[in-house]
Amino acid sequence: MTSKGGSSHIGSIMSIADMLAVLYGNVLNVEPQNPKLETRDRFILSKGHAGAGVYAALAECGFFSTEELLKHYQNGSIFSGHVSHKGVPGVELSTGSLGHGLPVATGMAYAARLDGKAHGIYVLISDGECDEGSNWEAILFAAHHKLANLTVLVDYNKLQSIKSTQETMALEPFAEKWRSFGWKVLEINGHDHEAIHSALEANATDKPKCIIANTTKGKGVSFMENSVLWHYRSPQGEEFERALKELTESNA
Repeated sequence: MTSKGGSSHIGSIMSIADMLAVLYGNVLNVEPQNPKLETRDRFILSKGHAGAGVYAALAECGFFSTEELLKHYQNGSIFSGHVSHKGVPGVELSTGSLGHGLPVATGMAYAARLDGKAHGIYVLISDGECDEGSNWEAILFAAHHKLANLTVLVDYNKLQSIKSTQETMALEPFAEKWRSFGWKVLEINGHDHEAIHSALEANATDKPKCIIANTTKGKGVSFMENSVLWHYRSPQGEEFERALKELTESNA
């Protein structure tokens, strides 16, 4: 998709692919034939630049044909580079301007509480996105209101834009910060499906839950892994063929 359309952010997409697989394959209560089902769980990808991963997951679940994905990033396509809800069944919110997904998800969780609804709210944010003050206001709000129906997954690949998170704005002690704000915090390997599933199913009782998923940017392609270059680069030609070969062989 990214190669054909000439879009970027493949490294960011690969770092969350396993989390998306578990969410859509085992956890989220969603119905492809009824994407607006009132009792559905809500999922927001706040790091909207990795939207191609969500489009792919939705297609694999049957929200629309996988053939439609070939239109990704093409003129007139509904599949924009940053994830969009406009005309795309299964997408709850258009994102891309970082720091907005968690505040919106927090509002959704609070609204569900007020309405006595039982569905869950899930939001996946980036580590670099945690530089945004809007997120920390939402983190305070969610803990204050004991929004146990809210689950945050942090894609902690430790790279953002053009530098590491440590160089840009250090996050550590990261887990302790979330705990000090009143959240239940779990730290996992973000590529281990069993660990992801167990963390998502863990009971948070009267607290919102944060899952800090340690991931590798560009996971699965040797020359993309832990490389900030693949935040903005699109795989073309020989690079595309080599990446596809590595992914095919690793899944054989």
